[in-house]
Formats: sequence, structure tokens, C-alpha cells
Amino acid sequence: MQVQWSLSGFGDEIDPDPSVQAAVLAAHGAKHVEVRSAWGVNVVDMDDEVLSRVQAALKQRSAAVSAVASPIGKSQVSGPVEYEVERLRRLVRVADAFETRYVRIFSYYREDGQTAEEVREPVLERMGALAEVAKAEGLILLHENEKGVYGDTPARVADLMAAIDSPALRVAWDSANFVQVGVRPFTEGYALLRPYLEYLQVKDAILATGQVVPAGEGDGELRETLEAMREDGFVGFASLEPHLAASPSEPNREGPEAFGRAARAFAALTAEVGVALV
Repeated sequence: MQVQWSLSGFGDEIDPDPSVQAAVLAAHGAKHVEVRSAWGVNVVDMDDEVLSRVQAALKQRSAAVSAVASPIGKSQVSGPVEYEVERLRRLVRVADAFETRYVRIFSYYREDGQTAEEVREPVLERMGALAEVAKAEGLILLHENEKGVYGDTPARVADLMAAIDSPALRVAWDSANFVQVGVRPFTEGYALLRPYLEYLQVKDAILATGQVVPAGEGDGELRETLEAMREDGFVGFASLEPHLAASPSEPNREGPEAFGRAARAFAALTAEVGVALV
């Protein structure tokens, strides 16, 4: 029996207009969009008017939302605890409007010269506060292993999950980000993080240079990871975040053509390992 995963993608890598985002994703078989921004407005800054316009644009294309891709935790750990907590509270209405429980977050940058060990306690304090809000609101925070944040390696991501120990905090797995901090993702991280793995962000990267490439074309061990997830019974979202843009001025803007290249590469890889994207 073939396993099915729900395909989604970071729509703002395609175009600022959510209607275009949903149309391009639909052309590649995706019924969902991961919302990070629309018309240049980040989700954390969306007022009721913008939120209503996004809802209408996605409804017109029959597109649902897989997750709210927030920037929460993509800030210095030296900042006040309440800064990100308040931003998360503002996002509750956004997640409710889009009918998703998933909100992507990060685990804070440290100052130059600080070690990860030195910021562990303040990071845990902040992540614990975020998890408390999420649990009370019925949300699930998806931690992305962004390079430079506390949880950038499998060991530190696992430390976060075990220390916070909340069903409201789970892992958004990003193979490319692991590669960019010198990690062989499947070999060094999969067994450690599988108990917490809730969501797949799809991109790949080359170990020697850090360059992001389509799924299966780098050192992210995507094939091994996808095969293991299939065998382990993973059922959930796979969200395309290709980062293939050629323009340094717009590093997150692919356009439909580059996004399509990434979508086709992932579709081919999943087909080879016996996963259908729906």
C-alpha cells in the first residue's frame, strides 16, 4: 500500500500574491500553502484587513493552509522573554483564521562570542514560555533547525525537545539546514529526532559549500530520510522551501520556474521511495 503525504510549500518564494502562490502550488499537485508573507507583509504583522484578503485569495483557489511560517524565535536570546511571547499571542488569531494548528518557530540567536552552552538556560526559559502559550491555545510549535540558532544541530534540537517536554513543541525537519552546519542529517540525526518529528521542510544542500539545491541533489540524505519516514509510518505535511533564487537581493524569491524545478525533483524522489504526494 502506497503511503500518502500532504504536499505544501512556502508560497512567498513563488510570488508576493497568495493567489499566484496557490495557483502554482496547485499546478504541482499541492492543496496546501505554508503562509509566511503576502504582498510583502509577514504573518506576524498581518492586520485584519490583510488577513481577510489572504483568506479570500486562498479560498478562491480552494487552497488550505498547512502552517503559519512565523519568524518567532529568530531573534537574539538577550531580548526580553515577553517579546516573542506577545508576538505568538498575536499569531493565535492568524492560525485560527487559517484553520491550522501549526506555527513554525526558531530557538534564538546568541551574541557574537557566546557559546551554545552559555545561552542554554535563557533559551529554555523562552522556549518553555512559548510552549505554554501554544498548549493553552491548542497550537503546535514546529521548531526549525535554522543555522545559528540554539537548536541548529540534532543534539541541541533533541535537548530542546526533552527539556521542554511539551506536546506543543515538535520538530520541523530541514535537511539543508543540518547540512549547512556540517551535519549528515539522516546518519547523525534521524534516530535521535524521529520521536519528535512532526513536519518536513523540503530542501537539500551541498556539504562542501552550503549551496541549496533541489531535493536529492545534495548531501542532505533525503532518500534515506524519506524511506525511513515512510517505514516509520509518518503521515503529515511535506513543505517545499526550495531557496533556489539566483538574486542575492531576493534570496527567498524563486519565481514559478525555480519553484517548479524543486517541486519536480521532490516528486520524483518521493515516487521512487513509494510515497504519493496529495
